[in-house]
Amino acid sequence: MMSWYLGVPGYLAALLFHHERRVPSLRPEHLAFHKARPRPHPDSIAVLDESFVCLPDDPAAGTANATVVPTEKALAAVLRGRFTAHAARFVSAFSGTVRFGRHTLWAAATDAIDHSMWLVGRYAGDETAGVLDANLLLPDRFAPLTSASTLRPVIEDDGRTGWTRRREACCFHYLMEAGQGVCDTCPRVCAKS
Repeated sequence: MMSWYLGVPGYLAALLFHHERRVPSLRPEHLAFHKARPRPHPDSIAVLDESFVCLPDDPAAGTANATVVPTEKALAAVLRGRFTAHAARFVSAFSGTVRFGRHTLWAAATDAIDHSMWLVGRYAGDETAGVLDANLLLPDRFAPLTSASTLRPVIEDDGRTGWTRRREACCFHYLMEAGQGVCDTCPRVCAKS
């Protein structure tokens, strides 16, 4: 599935939300990315539009490019709306070329944004902060996204607490690589909890 594409706006939005508490434009025409080879995954992403949404205490809050919202919850709602609008264009364009239903495509979008929030926190050295951001962004299900954040604590083999999530969509990688089973977090084998 082309769900890797949804990671472009998802990861960029999560990165700026986590580090700067800013939300850029996520319109497809305002984003650029370069694909890595041999697999089609982005290895660089750029925002082409200088406008952003931020909180009142942002150092650039008074500039012409800034739109200010009062709270983190409001900022998360802007991010969710912008990501969902981008994903809607993806679902509309992609649904006619594959045999996946719209629910599966929206599940992939939900996975992309939930996983991106977690991933940014992990890469920044504070996985729990990424989980908190994911829960701020997806405290509940906001249709057409298919669930609230599914991140949850898990006890690792060494006894430490880590994080995992239940995927909403199957990536179908097990079909492409001979002998590879489904992922531990695949919705095809995990009960929804």
